[in-house]
Formats: sequence, C-alpha cells, structure tokens
Amino acid sequence: MITTEIQLPVMLQAGDPGYDEARTVWNAMIERRPAVIARCASTAEVAAAVRYGRSRSLEIGVRCGGHNIAGLAVPDGGLMIDLTPMGAVRVDPVRRLAWVQGGALLGELDRAAQEHGLATTAGNVSHTGVGGLTLGGGMGWLARRYGLACDNVVSYEVVTADGEVVRAAADENPELFWGLRGGGGNFGIVTSFEFRLHAVGTSTVVADFAFSADEGFAVLAGWRELSATAPREATFTAYVAGDVVRVGFVWVGDPVAGASLLPALRGLGSVVEEDVREMSYLTLQTRDDNVQGHRYRRYWKGHYFTSLPDEALRALLRNPGIGASLQSYGGAIADVPDADAAFGHRDTAFEFVTATRWEDPADDAERIATVRAYAAGLEPYASGAYVNTLNGEPVRRAFPAAKLARLRALKTVWDPANVFHLNQNISPS
Repeated sequence: MITTEIQLPVMLQAGDPGYDEARTVWNAMIERRPAVIARCASTAEVAAAVRYGRSRSLEIGVRCGGHNIAGLAVPDGGLMIDLTPMGAVRVDPVRRLAWVQGGALLGELDRAAQEHGLATTAGNVSHTGVGGLTLGGGMGWLARRYGLACDNVVSYEVVTADGEVVRAAADENPELFWGLRGGGGNFGIVTSFEFRLHAVGTSTVVADFAFSADEGFAVLAGWRELSATAPREATFTAYVAGDVVRVGFVWVGDPVAGASLLPALRGLGSVVEEDVREMSYLTLQTRDDNVQGHRYRRYWKGHYFTSLPDEALRALLRNPGIGASLQSYGGAIADVPDADAAFGHRDTAFEFVTATRWEDPADDAERIATVRAYAAGLEPYASGAYVNTLNGEPVRRAFPAAKLARLRALKTVWDPANVFHLNQNISPS
C-alpha cells in the first residue's frame, strides 16, 4: 500500500490485495496494469486523487461499472480512479427524487426506487455503472416515456480537472450542465447525480416472436411499421442471428394494455417460437445479467438510423451469424429540443448494435473482422452513433458539427489540458 502525507483514498499497486480485481473490467480483452488504483469513498477523496495524479503527471482513467467496450477506465501505467466504493443511493418518494453516488450501479438505483414503485430511465444490465451510462445519454426501457437518463438529471456534483468540486444544474454552471447531458466524461468526474423519478409501478410485459429467416424481410418490414405507431410504454426490439429473426417489445406499465400489441406481432408471419412474459420491473432489469458476465472477450459496433429503408433491412439480413439488435427510439427522447443537451441525434428512430463475445484469444482477429464487415454494410444507412457504443471511431459520429464545436469550447473552459481524455474524447478547441 502507498502511504502519503496528504489525505488520500486507499491506494493499490501491483501485488496489493484487491489490485487485480479492481483493474478487471467487463471486456476480458482488456489486460492493463495501472501504476496506482485510487479506491475513492468520498468526493473529497476523488478530488485528492485527481490532484495526486496531476502532480505526478499520471494518465488518469475513471472506473465505475467498467462496461466501456474499449476499457478506457484502465490506464496502463497510470492512475485509475475507482469510484466503486461510492455506491450509495438515497430516495425521497414524496418529492420523487434520487441522489446517486458516482460509483453506483444501475441495480442499486433500481432497487432503491422500486421500493416505492418508482424508477427513472436506466440501461438494461444491472451491473452497468450509473455514471458512464448517464453521461453518454442513457438509453433504457423507460426512455420513450420519460426521456433518456441524462434528461432526468436535475443536478450533478463534479470534481474538475483542477481537483475542485462544483455543482452543475440549470441554474448553476448551466453550460457545464448542458455538456454533461450526453457529452460523456470529458468535463470532470461526477461524484453525485440527482435524478427525477417516475411512478411506473412494478409490472412489465416482454414479448418475443421468432420467425424463420425466409420470412425475415416481411417480418422486419411489418415490425418497422408497427413500431412507428406504438404507445410510448412500448420499446420495440428486433434481433437477427443465423437463420432466425426475432421481433417483439418491452412494455413497462399495465400488462393488460401491453397485451393489446400481441396480435399484430403474431400476424407478421409464421411464428416458430413465442415467448410472452409478465415480470417485475426489477426482473426485467436483471434478466440479461448472466449473459453479460465479465469472463468474455467482446467487440461491438453501433449505428443510429433515422429510418430503416428496405435496403437497410436487406443489409441487416445478410447477417454472418453474429448477434445484431435493433431498439426503437422516438417518443419522449425526441420531445427534448435538440439545443437543450449535448446528446446528439434526437431524431433517431432505431439504434443498431452488432456484438460478439468469445473466450479464446486466438479468435480475436476473426471475430473483430466479422463485426466490422457486417457493421460496414449498414453504415450507408446510418445517421451517426451513440457515444456509449463508439469503439475506435471518431467522436464526430456521435455529435453534429455545431454541437461538437460547442462541446470543444466547453472542454477548453473546464479541462484545457485534456486531463480527462480516457473517454470518447472531445479535445479542447
């Protein structure tokens, strides 16, 4: 362990108990060794860690859930600021607000809010970090009703590149507040989020219908049209892999109302397999946790589509056997004026992600090449990409040019030396 004369968090180096566990992230391809891991338990300790790293010219990464596909939280030979000890969530059910520390996972927020039948937009895997998801925008099953996760943040507590602590809200540091709503971790380390909560109850319906690939085009075309008029409680989903096409939806709300969508989906073709389930919201939010375990090597690519022309559906069906998913946007996401937040592409109709996972390092090159080639076939129809799915691509895919220029100016104000560059980086002007 490192001992210093100034107040610091627990500091781990190679060989210390907990070091290897702390540097391990969701993508098993990431095998880096920070010089120091600062396990922070308070905002003051985060600020001290930033000052420590800067005083020693260490490259700084910030770890919460560790789900970034490129493993950007783990700097080789640098300082990893580990927020995972900061996982507290406090809920005020009367005011419908939640205060969430920067190291909390989505499951901690969901469980605390659901005790009162409340929730806010969060992702689909409970061990994802609240911080990384929200700072990039934050898509989830409630987004079509209540907006993205970033649209539900009332205020942020932020440790700046100078090791100072500031608050960002609509009435305090409003330009920083704007940038934190979708601009990623470029402007500081968020140590606390204040979220609006919504009375969503505890019930959901998940529907999934499988069809043979021979009917794939007609099924996807019909699904595309149904999603355009779907109620906001429904998020339409589709999945293509091998010789099967699956379409369906996730409904958060009254199960009886959600069941009204089922006949139209069944009527899209000859159903090979049907899976319709009522489940609690907490079960919905944890159902993919085992699938998303930490032992796998992973690679993915993503696109945003403002529409899905027939040519795009045909390209989607030229699937090389890896997973490819579509998820519908619209609704409350598009209600937010584009100028109100850094998040780009409010006009997105569907998000596409193709991903693969494996265990043998000998398969790395083939797996990565397959994903890249498949995603490239869809790129002509794309309008951009979600910043949280960028994987080696330029950040301009996530932000229109005017918005990116505004973000660069904001970066120049808050982090002119680009201390926080291990992210989907927006460089200073």
